[in-house]
Amino acid sequence: MTVASELSFFASADGDIAHLDTGTGDPVVLLHSGYVDHRLFEAQTPVLAAAHRVIAVDIRGHGWTANATRPFRWADDLAGLLRHIDAGPAVLVGVSMGGAVAGDTAIEYPELVRGIVMSGASVSDFQYTHEATRQIVAESQRTLHSGDIDGWLKVFLKSVAGPFREADETDPRILDHLREMALHTIAKHTPGERNWHVPMTDTWARVPKIDVPVLTVNGTLDSPDLLADAERFADTARNGRSVLVEGTSHFPNLEKPEEFNALVLDFLRSL
Repeated sequence: MTVASELSFFASADGDIAHLDTGTGDPVVLLHSGYVDHRLFEAQTPVLAAAHRVIAVDIRGHGWTANATRPFRWADDLAGLLRHIDAGPAVLVGVSMGGAVAGDTAIEYPELVRGIVMSGASVSDFQYTHEATRQIVAESQRTLHSGDIDGWLKVFLKSVAGPFREADETDPRILDHLREMALHTIAKHTPGERNWHVPMTDTWARVPKIDVPVLTVNGTLDSPDLLADAERFADTARNGRSVLVEGTSHFPNLEKPEEFNALVLDFLRSL
């Protein structure tokens, strides 16, 4: 498991952005989901680093990256990092929130992106409409904002299973891994603190301008509205396609890492 001493740090205008930088070759950037950190990709990093330079980032406010103290956008943070370490144009591989970061960056900084893989993600201003999923999201927000960390953690782990399974139907090793990362990130924050993230808006109107190859990879047990939106993203981008991974939900890279890795490697070889 990565320790802080193995990470590199980019001194942005608002604190350090932590990232693991390993391997050589064409750059591949790994962007994690919300509440966790770069360790989400422990099953992907060594496989991809065998033939590529892999940069696994801790997004602002997560892992070992500084919390925000002023307004920021995900795409601006990532662009600043990629320029600093001379890692563009890169293939961006993002899961959930990380997929949204990848899409935003491809829209805002096309010169830094040569392809994107989005898993469990759509546009960054996507909103769930599936009722069971909306209930999970609402309960997550309620427990987190009230400081009920134990309650929030139960909801978070339930969301890993998706709307059609219970948490105990997921491999306990995956839950333990996510729990450890989530508690590390949550410990950096306090209930009710200001959210400085500035979201992008009206993203769908800009998706058709994405002219790099796009691959969406999603689990068949994920929320139906997210699956439909991910397929729409692939259809709306100029060169996109979508793939479903059977028997997984929001984290195909954790539940079926070999299948996920093969899809990403095939995508990389196609560029």
